[in-house]
Amino acid sequence: MRAGAMYHDIGKLGSPIFFTENQNNGLNPHEKMPYDESAQIVIHHIESGIKMAQKEKLPRQIIDFIATHQGTMQTKYFYNSFINQNPDEDVDISMFSYPGPTPFTKETAVLMMADSVEAASRSLKSYTDDEIDRLVENIINSQIAEDQFIEAPITFKEISQVKDIFKQKLKNIYHARIEYPELKKKKK
Repeated sequence: MRAGAMYHDIGKLGSPIFFTENQNNGLNPHEKMPYDESAQIVIHHIESGIKMAQKEKLPRQIIDFIATHQGTMQTKYFYNSFINQNPDEDVDISMFSYPGPTPFTKETAVLMMADSVEAASRSLKSYTDDEIDRLVENIINSQIAEDQFIEAPITFKEISQVKDIFKQKLKNIYHARIEYPELKKKKK
């Protein structure tokens, strides 16, 4: 599980600037691109990662994490933006969809949940307990509704436990830190 988590996004190494976690200088190359082209670049990190892993002879189990961590989900930002910009145009949903397969082990299912929740948590406006709870529920319930775990031998009870763990971990990460007072002057 840990190795799969460490390697699942190696496909981003070929074009790191196209991924928000690497855009710390305010430059976003997607701003000047059509939404369908942007989606294809982002989606391509799966295929690229699989090829890199195969070239380096990584174990099949690690490649499974790379192949399944986005399942058959859509690149929702680009898809929704394209639809909003072109409301009357017929859209080929496959242009905005990851190739799959969907997760087929408990471990790959948990990684999909963790990857999506972690990424979405960075865009929260506030980190209240309610906001974190809502985020985790919405992300994972959406994955369930889109049949992303249908091939994985994971139960609803286990998914509920994973949600609880993610909520607690995010609350620990984002909880407000107390500000320590500085010592003004020592008494003699």
